[in-house]
Amino acid sequence: MLNQLMLAMCEFDRGVPHRIQHFTKVHAYCRLIGQEEGLSPRQMEILEAAAYTHDIGIKPALEKFGSAAGPLQEQEGPACARKMLEELGFDGDLIERVCWLIAHHHTYQPVEGIDHRILIEADFLVNLFEGNASREAIETAYRQMFETGTGKRLMREMFDL
Repeated sequence: MLNQLMLAMCEFDRGVPHRIQHFTKVHAYCRLIGQEEGLSPRQMEILEAAAYTHDIGIKPALEKFGSAAGPLQEQEGPACARKMLEELGFDGDLIERVCWLIAHHHTYQPVEGIDHRILIEADFLVNLFEGNASREAIETAYRQMFETGTGKRLMREMFDL
């Protein structure tokens, strides 16, 4: 079902390759960090579904408000994700948690659960690179946002910290 979700997200973001590239990279880091940190198969399924859909609110936020600011993504994303996940046949508990994660993926305090922590870290890994972050921003993110051993390792290796 996760493959079908990825394909549905590609269709949702059709013609916007940078968004498709973004969520596929976030998914790859979520999967790696989650596996290395010992998440259960159920936790992995939730985390991977959230990774694919975490930015689903960008498109409706742009359409409604002309902005894709983080709080607007968090506001608009859950309804779109819920519809997609239901259509694909995901179960209600997974849908609820994924929608919660989407609604909080730009909310860094408090972090509520290992899936939330990993989604934040994976999104930061990708956003720091895609946004050409300064060395100072990278070092600050490392100190303030990363807690998992695998996330910290990826930051050190990717950005030569």
